[in-house]
Amino acid sequence: MSRRPSVLFVCVHNAGRSQMAAGWLRHLAGGSVEVRSAGSLPGDRVNPAAVAAMAEVGIDISAQQPKVLTTDAVEASDVVITMGCGDACPVFPGKRYLDWQLDDPAGKGVEAVRPIRDEIERRVRTLVAELGAAG
Repeated sequence: MSRRPSVLFVCVHNAGRSQMAAGWLRHLAGGSVEVRSAGSLPGDRVNPAAVAAMAEVGIDISAQQPKVLTTDAVEASDVVITMGCGDACPVFPGKRYLDWQLDDPAGKGVEAVRPIRDEIERRVRTLVAELGAAG
């Protein structure tokens, strides 16, 4: 790719899975990938257990805020990764869509969020390799 690829992570509340995935991608790809995240029904704040789990691996997502999913964000992204948001995401031709089935960390403590965080890391590492975007 001649320009920086763009990835959008989408989950319902944009408070857990998508925020952790965005944090991992920013961390692992450096500035080589444009990273977005959004939710079909965004929450009020990022899940504190997700923030704590990411802080354990040296990634700070505490300043992130849940954002509403917009058609513009999907249109501007090369890869759209959904995480349990069903059909809320608009579909445009020419985009790569992936659906990652992951447990929802909502209402769970940091102990239960760690395995979700680690599975997201594994998938993001694969994505970074596919994009040729190691930072």
